[in-house]
Amino acid sequence: MVERYNTTFRAGSATQTAEFDEGLRAYMLKVYNYMASGVLLTGIVAMVFGNMLMGSQELVQTVYGSPLRWVLALAPLAFIMVMSFGVQKMSSGTLQMVFWAFATVMGLSLASIFLVYTGESIARTFFITAASFGALSLYGYTTKKSLSGMGTFLFMGLIGLIIASVVNMFMQSSMMQFVISVAGVLIFAGLTAYDTQRIKHSYYMMATGEAVAKGAIMGAVSLYLDFVNLFMYLLSFLGNRE
Repeated sequence: MVERYNTTFRAGSATQTAEFDEGLRAYMLKVYNYMASGVLLTGIVAMVFGNMLMGSQELVQTVYGSPLRWVLALAPLAFIMVMSFGVQKMSSGTLQMVFWAFATVMGLSLASIFLVYTGESIARTFFITAASFGALSLYGYTTKKSLSGMGTFLFMGLIGLIIASVVNMFMQSSMMQFVISVAGVLIFAGLTAYDTQRIKHSYYMMATGEAVAKGAIMGAVSLYLDFVNLFMYLLSFLGNRE
């Protein structure tokens, strides 16, 4: 009787583990699908708007010679704050729509890179970023080593990076910009692995389907930001200027 009970218990545990692993894979796939779709949408919008800017000097003056430039620069941050602070109040459907709007606005914000760098170097940097991101995220997903200790260090580094970037807006130091770019690549490379593991572990705390749906979107936002920032800092090294 005891042996039969133990056999049944082990079989039940194995079934639950298999179901959990399947759920985790489906969850992570949803995160990556949202993230990749967001990056694709941003890229398309940036390319279309960038081509419009390159074809019209008047449009360039209208956008970047007026307060509209600050609207484009700060609008993505506003969307991030709305998603971060409103995630508990919004439904998963509403949160998803805000995410698509965020990706669109980010595309408008990044369109100016087509005025600075050649299209070939932008494409090359994008594929390098994609390969690097994939390898780093895979490491974060598969490693058995806890990366939680990196979190505080990376967050502090990110705060320092933001402060240094603001200071350099006034100093306009090329050497400081180089240091900022190096630090940016290292910080967001680390964040890619750390966020992937954090998102994976967050699945353990999901209790309902709605929580899983919202978690997948917010996880995608984190990885999206890691990708875009890694791309921008790599572009400062690898991009050929017009």
